[in-house]
Amino acid sequence: MIKIGLKNLFSPEYIGNVKISNRIVRTATYMAGATEKGYVTDDLVKIYDILAGGGIGLIISGYIAVHPTGSATHRMACFFDKSYSAGQKRLVGAVHEHSEVKFCAQIAHTGSQVYNPVHEPIGPSQMINPITKRTVRKLTIKEIEEIIKSFISAGIGLFECGYDMIQLHGGHGYLLSDFISPFTNQRTDNYGGSIDNRIRIIKEILKGLKDALGKTFPILIKLNTMDFLGKEKGLQFSEGKQVTKEIVNMGFDSVEPTSGRTSLKYSNNKTYPSAMIKSPDEENFFLPYVRELKLLMDNCKMILMGGIRNPLRAEEFLQEKFTDFVSLCRPLIYEPNLPNRWKNGDHSPALCNSCNACLGTGSRGYFYCPVKEKKEKKANS
Repeated sequence: MIKIGLKNLFSPEYIGNVKISNRIVRTATYMAGATEKGYVTDDLVKIYDILAGGGIGLIISGYIAVHPTGSATHRMACFFDKSYSAGQKRLVGAVHEHSEVKFCAQIAHTGSQVYNPVHEPIGPSQMINPITKRTVRKLTIKEIEEIIKSFISAGIGLFECGYDMIQLHGGHGYLLSDFISPFTNQRTDNYGGSIDNRIRIIKEILKGLKDALGKTFPILIKLNTMDFLGKEKGLQFSEGKQVTKEIVNMGFDSVEPTSGRTSLKYSNNKTYPSAMIKSPDEENFFLPYVRELKLLMDNCKMILMGGIRNPLRAEEFLQEKFTDFVSLCRPLIYEPNLPNRWKNGDHSPALCNSCNACLGTGSRGYFYCPVKEKKEKKANS
């Protein structure tokens, strides 16, 4: 078999003023590895240490809750105050032991996506969550302002813990994406209506972070560009393109476009982050949209996520300048050493078959691949 080089995939590139050693990103992945109160555990440190040793260029952490009302997922990492700093510093230190690996903290508020009955679903407008059937309470202006401050405060705290950059989670039906979507945001004040108003909360968070951390410290965003709730319902891609352009103009250093919500039932069976892939033709499923969005990027870097399995295709996307980086999740749960495998000459696709068996493991402990575990047990028996 003729070996084709991966020159672009393993070449350095910058996000803001931070040099990334290669173009492979571990997209933010909720690992259910914190304590019940959101503190870093030994298991979580071990997960990231193994991942950082696998040859990845940039790791984006699993989402970190910035406010007690937005930590509605089982064993979700949190950062409400300085009591969380020691564990986060230890986590950053473990990653930075691998000198070429950069580490980005993703900060989030879960909003209406509540999986813990203790928490109240909240969002820009009152509605009934079609999955849980619980009423989502409309936030007051005072509460919105408090949440904005909590994003900024958490970003500052995580910067002080040594993270190389910060990413806002503006996707998948969490709070920031609920403000973006006309399906979930029906407000008539300064935080609803026009695109400018619906993205105001993001703009105010970004300004606060840039004012506090400096204009050169990289701030990224994972951004919903459509809801997949049907025609003429929710955020359509045509409007998502306008949102993306405004986000770029704000001064974000990188955009990782995404779409859909956390539930397949809620997004017409098209929740992109966990789309099942049954053939190579179904890989790279977000590429058609990213090719259009890349034209809007200016100096903002594009991260392509969604079904990246073949390094030769990824190399092609980079060579054709469809994207600046590619991000993976499930393949790195199965093979944390995947980037090294590709770099060392084995260019066969990722072993992960996107069966989604990993998605149910979080309730039983931290996320892992049951398929891989079963194969290893069978081999050792």
